Amino acid sequence: MKITDLHRNKMLVILSFILMIMISIIVATPMYYLLVTTFKTATEAALSPLSLPKSFDFSIYADAFNKMQYPRAFKNTFLITVLSVTGVILCTSMGGYVLNRKGNSRTSKMIFLLILAGIMFPYQMSVLGLYKVVQSMHLMNTLWAVIFINIAVNIPFATFMFRSFVDTIPNELEEAANIDGASTYRIFWTIVFPLMTPIVATIAILNTLSIWNDFLGPLYFLQSRDKNVILQEVYRNVGQFSTDWTNMFPMMVLGVFPLLIFFLIMQRYIINGVMDGALKG
Repeated sequence: MKITDLHRNKMLVILSFILMIMISIIVATPMYYLLVTTFKTATEAALSPLSLPKSFDFSIYADAFNKMQYPRAFKNTFLITVLSVTGVILCTSMGGYVLNRKGNSRTSKMIFLLILAGIMFPYQMSVLGLYKVVQSMHLMNTLWAVIFINIAVNIPFATFMFRSFVDTIPNELEEAANIDGASTYRIFWTIVFPLMTPIVATIAILNTLSIWNDFLGPLYFLQSRDKNVILQEVYRNVGQFSTDWTNMFPMMVLGVFPLLIFFLIMQRYIINGVMDGALKG
């Protein structure tokens, strides 16, 4: 009986291993296709899409770098992402903290439900209204228009996450600081906010990925090329009747590369955040 159970467990491990290999291949195939296609001509990519290129000529990346004006596009994308993520974290960390600690009051519950309602409606539904608001504020064709909209759009979900995380922070720490005469702002910034590091990292990663890859916002509100972000430069390869895949794929790799580095640096924080949440829960 024990031998049968041992054999069954061994088979399950083998089947799980095979399943994980198959899933890994499925996930890796698009990335492999993207990378190998950057070294192919349009004809070679059409005839043998998954085969290795005949030669590895990295000059195509230099050409794509120059054609998309990468330093300027990277700077615009970087500024929009960093300022948007910073604004989201500052607003929602304070808002989530107050809504949690004052969560029993009727006003707090109504405000939280109102904020949470923003999750149900994509901001693309209100593009016309946003366009008029941005135009009336004289922010059209400025990075600030995209930054403010990114902050507003990401507030509902981030507030929900922060409000839930505050439950894991003991009230006794704040009460002790309050007895010592610390103000609410000092309690938040010196005690509560440092304990929010796991959820801050999680929100930073999720918002960075979404804002960096946002295309519609810059397309609506940035009209001159000197304000364009990376995805707008990639989209310039898409014409009315044809698409320049030879330049588009290297530009896509150059656009994704900073995100890959960011995720590799930050992944341990989001893993720690998930583990801390599981242990505290």
